[in-house]
Amino acid sequence: MDVVELTDRLHLLRFDVGQAYLWRDADGLTLVDAGPRGQGGEIRRAIEDLGGQLGRIVLTHAHGDHTGSLAELRAWSGATVSAHRLDAPYVRSGRPVPPPVLEDWERPLFEAVSGHLAGPPAEVDVEVDDGDDLGFGDGAVALWVPGHTEGSIAVHLPAHGVLFTGDTVAEHGGDVLLGVFNQDRERAVAALKRLAGLDPRVVCFGHGDPLTADAGATLRAVAGGY
Repeated sequence: MDVVELTDRLHLLRFDVGQAYLWRDADGLTLVDAGPRGQGGEIRRAIEDLGGQLGRIVLTHAHGDHTGSLAELRAWSGATVSAHRLDAPYVRSGRPVPPPVLEDWERPLFEAVSGHLAGPPAEVDVEVDDGDDLGFGDGAVALWVPGHTEGSIAVHLPAHGVLFTGDTVAEHGGDVLLGVFNQDRERAVAALKRLAGLDPRVVCFGHGDPLTADAGATLRAVAGGY
């Protein structure tokens, strides 16, 4: 796992599959997504190196590459876990969410990563919905963005101009694009356009390099192509 400082309060945790983010407040750390299976120890070491206590985990959706280490993290941290009410049952049960409706070009890629769709069962403490205050980042807000999964959320920190998109948007090879493996592509496109209207300064994806310059303009340009 690689740890990359994006700002003095924000770090990227990059895994072999996907990534998570640590946000620092004066009263502790918040983890946005929990990484794939087997990364709990690496995440713990990163938190210890950064010097803080993990108090909160916010899940953008229930796919296993975002929830796989959640049970392990809860076991040692006691962190409060939040997820959208429609994806929370899948996190608790460890059942995979309903499968995506694949574009033809997505099928070979999906076959290679489909084992990451579910993680071990783990408790969710707080079920959130659109507009809910997430309790960190000076007013972080949950934005319901169904399409990738029914219960996908983005996390917006208006006070800091930071946006976590989950898998609604992605970056690959320098290109920003609609995320893959969507249950409902039309709704995913609508979600992308909603996020582009926020004009963030920093955009953090579930997969791919974050945008730290011209982020709002880039997101608007991508949304304009759909």
